[in-house]
Amino acid sequence: MKILPKHFMKRQAAPRERDLSELAPNEAPALGSSPILQQRWSDVAFLHWRVDPSLVAPYMPAGCSPDVIDDSSWVGLIGFQMSKSSFFGSPSIPWLGNFPEVNVRLYSIDEKGQRGVVFRSLEASHLIPVLVARATFSLRYQWASMKLEKRDGEIAYLTRRHGQASAASHFIVRPTRDAAANAKLSTDPIATFLTARWGFHESHRGRTIFCRNHHEPWPLQHADLVHLDDGLLAAAGFDGLVKRDPDSVLYASAVTTMFGSPERLAGYYSTLGSSSRTEKQPPPTAAP
Repeated sequence: MKILPKHFMKRQAAPRERDLSELAPNEAPALGSSPILQQRWSDVAFLHWRVDPSLVAPYMPAGCSPDVIDDSSWVGLIGFQMSKSSFFGSPSIPWLGNFPEVNVRLYSIDEKGQRGVVFRSLEASHLIPVLVARATFSLRYQWASMKLEKRDGEIAYLTRRHGQASAASHFIVRPTRDAAANAKLSTDPIATFLTARWGFHESHRGRTIFCRNHHEPWPLQHADLVHLDDGLLAAAGFDGLVKRDPDSVLYASAVTTMFGSPERLAGYYSTLGSSSRTEKQPPPTAAP
């Protein structure tokens, strides 16, 4: 059994079990600010594994705890094609904002009840967006060689991180065409929990931030997992998880996403890798 450092044992609130009736709706709440970024996400594959909340608790930013449903938290491996990226309403950037992404993410909730995701890693094939996302939001973007291919009703996602060959992934999904079963996903509580996440939590410049996003409801479909050979989960701290089949495999054709300005969680700071709450410590001089 892995022994966690003491500050991990103290830094987080207890995992929050969500009553199914309290889950976020499929429609996003108001963004709360003018959008700072817009993107198109296409051919989105969601692979998810149930885990004990204690497994993901050490990775929660200060002021957040694992979001829990049906006594479980979840680890997601998500692949998609990003395109039509634009900033502050400007025209999209054809080359720079068009690339595949594969990320490993967890599910969080803060003391205000804001439900989001926490990214353990994000692979992208263009170096400039990697550097910008790291600097702007402290997101754990990694530069990688990537490819997304579509053939005979299947979508393949391939990625290999530069400088860390073991941090690679190759998975293939086949979306199903059962219209009746797919229609039921709009009211499925687990599917809603895993996909209707209207923001992300992150530790940025010593503070915990929440950045909202907004898009139309996911056009979800069930999908079959055709192939999985993955090292990203282990690289993100979840060694051995890939040895069992995912508990959920979903697919969505496309959504257009907008991000608002990040908000600070009042009173939460991180110092030398440990996190705590205090109202007396002065805020950092630089804005996020």
